[in-house]
Amino acid sequence: MNLVSIITILALIIMGIFHFYWAFGGNVGLNKALPTKDGIKLLNPSKALTFFVGLVLIIFAYITYALQFYDFTIIQNKVIYQYSGIFLSIIFTLRAIGDFNAVGFFKKINNTEFAIYDTKYFSPLCLILGVIFAILTYKV
Repeated sequence: MNLVSIITILALIIMGIFHFYWAFGGNVGLNKALPTKDGIKLLNPSKALTFFVGLVLIIFAYITYALQFYDFTIIQNKVIYQYSGIFLSIIFTLRAIGDFNAVGFFKKINNTEFAIYDTKYFSPLCLILGVIFAILTYKV
């Protein structure tokens, strides 16, 4: 499970870095990361919100590290990390399921660039992350 945790940490950090890049004006991959309908973005997050999401993803990487590598016989905050792991498992699983419109496995909009990437990469990744956080939390 150590290797899976390390890969998860790296994936979350990379996702966070992409959000920082977009928050500071970068455009690479942005058209694949936001849902559209008829060429119109369905989400138009502000730079501050995009930066905040990047920070949150880095915090998720830290929580992954803690769930896998902390010795909870010494640290008293075990319950906080357990609840965090449960929360992250639920959040990522719900993201994989989606909003039944433009995001997730059960989306109605399937013919956009985002939809293709969401079906191939984003939703499966979120489902995998949801399972990983459930396993990490159970193991603590």
